[in-house]
Amino acid sequence: MDRVRQLRRHWRRGAGFTLVELILVIVVVGIMAGVAAPRFFDRKGFDAASYAAQLKTLLRYAQKTAIAQGRPVYVKVTSGGVTLAFDVLYVLGVTAPGGQNSATAATLAFCSGSTRACEAVPAGLTLSGGINFYFDATGKPFMTTDVSPTLTSTFSTLNMTLSGDGSTRTITVNGETGYVR
Repeated sequence: MDRVRQLRRHWRRGAGFTLVELILVIVVVGIMAGVAAPRFFDRKGFDAASYAAQLKTLLRYAQKTAIAQGRPVYVKVTSGGVTLAFDVLYVLGVTAPGGQNSATAATLAFCSGSTRACEAVPAGLTLSGGINFYFDATGKPFMTTDVSPTLTSTFSTLNMTLSGDGSTRTITVNGETGYVR
């Protein structure tokens, strides 16, 4: 019983924090907040990573749709965004995966409010190196100037860059296979 009383007394004396310890913790938390807060509230990094993944997915979707439906899917890549269609004039749009695009304000403005497979580049980011091309029924990429069906494609490997967040992300479409990475 004596040992239990000693432990209780010892615990009561050591249970609190000193004023120095409390002030030190507040200072460290303040420094961490000052460094982390600007990074946390700057969305460009998150937007760039998200859009790069979204662009890759949309290009893969175009290729898979062309293979599944046995007809060309045209891809229009501009500095404003990406649009998929079944015709070279981009009138007959490909339905977006899940029936709708991201519906962000930029996408709604770029895609004229439609729910077709179309995505806009987020504000503050720049997409460069884009061209208009199509995937044929076998999934191979061709330039829109190539006459279908043709055995020879003038499409070479396409490298698009997404920048504006302090880093550069590259999206590549292989010229021979159409593989997107």
